[in-house]
Amino acid sequence: MALDTSRRQPQLLRALLPLGLVFLAVGISVALVGPFLSLFLSTEVDASPLQITVFLVVNPLAGVVGSTVVGRLSDRHPIRRALLIIGGLAGVAGCVATAFVRDYWILLALAVTAFAIAGSLFPQSFAYARQVLERDAPDKAALGISALRTVFSLAWVAGPAVAAYLVEAGGFRLVYGVAAVMYALATFIGVFWLREVHSPALPRPDDHVEAPVPAGARWLLLLSAAAFTLMQAPLTLGIQALPLFISEDLGGRVSQAGLVLGLCAALEIPFMLAIGALTTRLPLRPMLLAGATCGVAYYALAAVSTGVPVLLGGQVLNALFISATSALGITYMQDLLPEQPGRATTLFTNSFPLGAMLAGPLFGLAQGFGWRFAYWMCAGLCLVGLLMLVVLRSDRMTRER
Repeated sequence: MALDTSRRQPQLLRALLPLGLVFLAVGISVALVGPFLSLFLSTEVDASPLQITVFLVVNPLAGVVGSTVVGRLSDRHPIRRALLIIGGLAGVAGCVATAFVRDYWILLALAVTAFAIAGSLFPQSFAYARQVLERDAPDKAALGISALRTVFSLAWVAGPAVAAYLVEAGGFRLVYGVAAVMYALATFIGVFWLREVHSPALPRPDDHVEAPVPAGARWLLLLSAAAFTLMQAPLTLGIQALPLFISEDLGGRVSQAGLVLGLCAALEIPFMLAIGALTTRLPLRPMLLAGATCGVAYYALAAVSTGVPVLLGGQVLNALFISATSALGITYMQDLLPEQPGRATTLFTNSFPLGAMLAGPLFGLAQGFGWRFAYWMCAGLCLVGLLMLVVLRSDRMTRER
C-alpha cells in the first residue's frame, strides 16, 4: 500500500500542475475583465444606464445557464477535457471580438454565447480536479481543491491592478487582448497536457446515462446551494458598501477601502492553504460551519464598528469566512453528489453570480436605511445560510476520517 501511494504522488502532481496553470490563466482573464466591465460599457460602448443594468443582469444569468448545461453534459459523457478546451476557445473568441466590437447588441450576444460557455471553465476545472484526486489521492481531495482555489485567488490579487495599468497603457483593446492570450494558454494546456479522466463513480459507463438523483437528495443539493448563495451575497454587498461606509459613517477616506480589501485578499491565500491541509486531519463539515460562523461575526463586528482600525482587525474573520466557504464549499457539494462532479461543482459556483444578483436590490435598501444596515443584512444572510447548513445533513456528505 505504501509503495502504491508513493507511485501515485508524482502522478497526482503531474496531473494537478497543468490544472493549476489553467486556474491561473482563467483567473487572470476574469480578473482583468470583470472589475472594469461597467466602465467599458459606459466609456467605450457609450451604453445608457439602463443598457448597462440589463447587461450586468443578463451576463451572470447566461453564465449560470451555460455552466449548468455544460455541467450536466460533462457528467453524462466522458468529455470533460474536451469541454475545457471548448470553454477556452469560447473565451478566446469572446475576448478577441470584444477587443474590436463596440456595438452593444453584438456584445450582449457574445455575453450569452461565447462568454457563457467560457464561464464553465471554472466549475469544470474543479470537477476535473476532483476526478483526478479521487483516482490518485482520495484522502487529499479537499486539500487539492483548496490549493487550486488558492491559485485562482492569487490571480485576483494582481489582476485588477494589471488591468488598470493596461487600460492606461493601451485601452480596453489591450485589456481584452491580454485576456484572450490567457484563455489561449488555458486552451493550449487542455489540448497538449491534459488527458481525459474516466470517473469510476459513473454507474453505467457504457450507455453514459446520468444516474438519477433521489428526490430527497435533490432537495438537499438545491437547499445547500441556496445556503451558499445566501453566504455569497454579502461578499458583493459588503464590497459595494465599503467605500461609502468608510467615508460617510466612519469618517475615513475612500482610499482606505482598498487597504481593507487588500489585507483580506492577502490573508485569504495562506488561510486557504492551511484550511486545506487541516482537512487531512479534521472533518470537513465542522470546519465549514466554523468558517460560516466567522462570516456572521465579521459582518456583525463591521456593523457596530467605530473606525477603520476595527475593520482592519476584522479582516482575519472575513478572510477565514471567505477561505472556508470558497475552498471547502466546493468539496462539500462534490461530496453530496460524487457520481456527478460537474453538476455538483456548478451548483456551488453558480452561487457567486446568483449571490451578486441578490446583493443588487439589498444595496438599494442600504442606500435608504444607511450603510450600517448593509452590514446587518450581510450578517443576517450569513446567519440564515449557516443555519440551513446546520439543519441540512446527509450520510453521503460527511467526511469523518
